[in-house]
Amino acid sequence: MRMRSQQQLQVTATYSDGREVDVTHHAKFQTNVEALARVDEFGLVTVDENPGEAAIMASYMGAVDVFRPMIPQPADGKPFPAQPVNNYIDELVQARWRKLNIKPSPLSTDADFLRRPYLDIIGTLPTAEEVRRFLDDQAADKRSQLIDELLQRPEYADFQSLKWADVLRVDRLALGHKSAYSYYQWIHDSFAANKPFDEFARGIVAASGPLNQNPGGNIYKVLKKPGEAASAISQVFLGVRIECAQCHHHPFDRWSQHDYYGMEAFFTQVGFKQSPAGELLIANRNATTKHPRSGEVVQAHGLLETMPETTPPGDRRQLFAEWMTSPNNQWFARNIVNRVWAHFLGRGIVEPVDDVRLTNPPTNPALLDALAARFVESGFDMHELMRDITASRTYQLSATPNESNQRDEQNYSRALFRRLDAEVRLDMICQVTGIGEKFRGVPSGVRAIKLWDSQVPHYFLSLFGRPTRTSACECERATQPSVAQVLHVLNSPEIQSKLSDDGGRLARLTETIPDNDQLVEELYLTFYSRRPTNEEQSAVSRYLAQATDRRKAVEDVAWSFMNTVEFLFNH
Repeated sequence: MRMRSQQQLQVTATYSDGREVDVTHHAKFQTNVEALARVDEFGLVTVDENPGEAAIMASYMGAVDVFRPMIPQPADGKPFPAQPVNNYIDELVQARWRKLNIKPSPLSTDADFLRRPYLDIIGTLPTAEEVRRFLDDQAADKRSQLIDELLQRPEYADFQSLKWADVLRVDRLALGHKSAYSYYQWIHDSFAANKPFDEFARGIVAASGPLNQNPGGNIYKVLKKPGEAASAISQVFLGVRIECAQCHHHPFDRWSQHDYYGMEAFFTQVGFKQSPAGELLIANRNATTKHPRSGEVVQAHGLLETMPETTPPGDRRQLFAEWMTSPNNQWFARNIVNRVWAHFLGRGIVEPVDDVRLTNPPTNPALLDALAARFVESGFDMHELMRDITASRTYQLSATPNESNQRDEQNYSRALFRRLDAEVRLDMICQVTGIGEKFRGVPSGVRAIKLWDSQVPHYFLSLFGRPTRTSACECERATQPSVAQVLHVLNSPEIQSKLSDDGGRLARLTETIPDNDQLVEELYLTFYSRRPTNEEQSAVSRYLAQATDRRKAVEDVAWSFMNTVEFLFNH
């Protein structure tokens, strides 16, 4: 469809007796991207001036279908410029740009690039020394070398376990201190060892025996009802939300109550009992699952699978885990690579990442399929997946838009500005000021990304969106900005005390670096992970030279840096 154009949809229902009836005025319509295409109650689609592809859902009597308008930019008559290709990701992304007439931003400079993988992989800023070393390095492969180094840093497991502990419900209030810590530590150890992700998932879904030896089974202490377990595990590991089908046919997808209860039946055997070896997770119940309306017995079966005639013997979760992590499963690998892609690129190929459905299709199906195939081929190796993504030119593009891509938010033609997790942001403030945070009940020196307990009280973390881990939804980690957040960073006494602390970094730099030009460079390396431009160098040096209180002037400069978009966002 051309930009700023309209298209009337027609919906035809085919009945079991072969009749075809126009039901357009009885159908319900919905768009998945309001910024690209809107649809009114009669099925009239209106597209705006943003390039991309939308999905318009039509639903009638439990059936759904999708109209997918592609909205390219007007061609300028010039041939599409040749683009360098680092790997298969670039080929598939660039094919999309050609269809949409989008020209990408240039490759990021080393100074622009460096900060990005540090925050994405280890949730930690590079130090001034690390920035100097990277910028001065002349090796052609220094970016790939950096990725390899970061994947081996201990902070990698800290950051990844924080992210996954959120959706896997490491909740101290529900589990108790000892069990929650054991569960978290198992997740942390799995990422530290780069355990294959299919093995990691099976260690949670099919865990059995003593919980002190199989901590992944603690998820069933949080998800106590079979339906809760089926819904949460489906959402986390498959990216599919089946909860809406519990009481009625899913309003936006193909799932029926029969599908929901077929998934629930996998988890009806789960129970716990005490033993000399500690609490045991067992799966020996013989509970029967029945359809709530028809009373029909529903046997355990995966989504889109044929229901067996009899209940499979043994622990049905083993069968579920085998089906879920099979290379042939159409959701598992795609869901995991989509989540990781969204983390590194700022939005998923399917967005939201945990809402995979027919009516919310991927924006680049070929890319999603290729990433998933490579993930399976690698043995579900997270490190290899992250190497592929970060090695791509797509990931390494500049965040500076051009006239062609300034409206593109969907096709990765430039790096997107991304809000930082609350824990990462607090650690950044502590790092640049040199003053750590003391959390209640936690030993001194523990960073925010190492907090395994999401219930540790802290105003900053709560204000900036730390989740409480009461659901499996990625949306629980709030990402929307607020006036309170802005005012806190501007006026917080706690942040001011870190800036002005006699034992902090700013006091030390002021004392040990008498030359203003050198001090300004050190501040830029510390806060922005880059050297200042000539104009910046001159302006800040002049400000420091004119100050009557040099240390207070340095604190003012640091405060101003801390309140800029460049510091507060990953880009």
